[in-house]
Amino acid sequence: MSPRIRVLVAEDSLTIRKRLVEVLAQDPEIAVIAEAEDGKQAIELCERLRPDVVTLDMMMPVMTGVAAAEHIMAYCPTPILVVSASTNRGELYRTYDALAAGAIDVLDKPRGDELDGDWEARLRATVKLVARIKVITHLRGRFSGSARGRPAATPVFPSAGRPPLEVLALGGSTGSPGAVVEILRALPRGFRLPVLLVIHINEPFGKAFAEWLDAQLSVRVRYARDGERLAPGAGVLMAPPGRHLVVERGALRLDDGPERLSCKPSVDVLFESLARALGPAALGCLLTGMGKDGAEGLLAMRRAGAATVAQDEATSVVFGMPREAILLGAAERVLPLQEIGPALLEAARPGGGA
Repeated sequence: MSPRIRVLVAEDSLTIRKRLVEVLAQDPEIAVIAEAEDGKQAIELCERLRPDVVTLDMMMPVMTGVAAAEHIMAYCPTPILVVSASTNRGELYRTYDALAAGAIDVLDKPRGDELDGDWEARLRATVKLVARIKVITHLRGRFSGSARGRPAATPVFPSAGRPPLEVLALGGSTGSPGAVVEILRALPRGFRLPVLLVIHINEPFGKAFAEWLDAQLSVRVRYARDGERLAPGAGVLMAPPGRHLVVERGALRLDDGPERLSCKPSVDVLFESLARALGPAALGCLLTGMGKDGAEGLLAMRRAGAATVAQDEATSVVFGMPREAILLGAAERVLPLQEIGPALLEAARPGGGA
């Protein structure tokens, strides 16, 4: 029999904490080894007991969940599942901060109107999923350095035979909020190329992510609007929750079609549309994430002549999506996270490397 998953539950509300412990204890594969009522206690217990998973509330006394997540991921890396309320914008922002600091996933707190047993089953399943991820040391200070990264002495993407770039596109999932911040901090305000972004964040947590990301960066970030033209200087345009982002005839379309690989929005859908619409005038980048969404799309872009890059294994929180792309031969370049932003900036220069 496999060893049980050892869980530390950190939650200041006694009622909710006992509910979490009770639900997790119903699964014979899970063992709750300790409970913490504030962030400082969560850190101390994590360092002493080395659990397999920490479930972490954001709004706690003494030390917040964000501060606890930053410390845990820097000094005793442990898979963190944020269990948070999605109805409060301030708590949403703290959730995004925790994801950027290295937390793996997020689950909404029970509201009381769920189908009987549904939330409980999702909690246990998500804890098991998070427990399988081998996390990396994740110093929050790393997310201020990519703009100072040194571009390669020679272009990362050969420009021979390629037209000037018209768009950059990024896609990612688990671990990608922090990766996106790292990469996009290399781009200055007024960056000339539009940047299209698809990122998987569990609902209902995706609704304010563009606003939070906009506050972290120099380049502007917002959700894309159906029918708007793909224009220079548009900033970062995100696929909104629950809609695919597609490029057709120089315009953006929000598609309500079916999920692809259980994903909506789908990185594959965006990348495939770019392969059709812009071919070698686009650059696609696939980031850390679980599963294989984006791999086939990145291959379509490369076959259409586009520049393509995948994040490397050492800097990926989950080397799933990039790995699938690399195995398909979809990635023209495989780069560590800290080199991706400078490489994109270099490629976007008039006469640059793409």
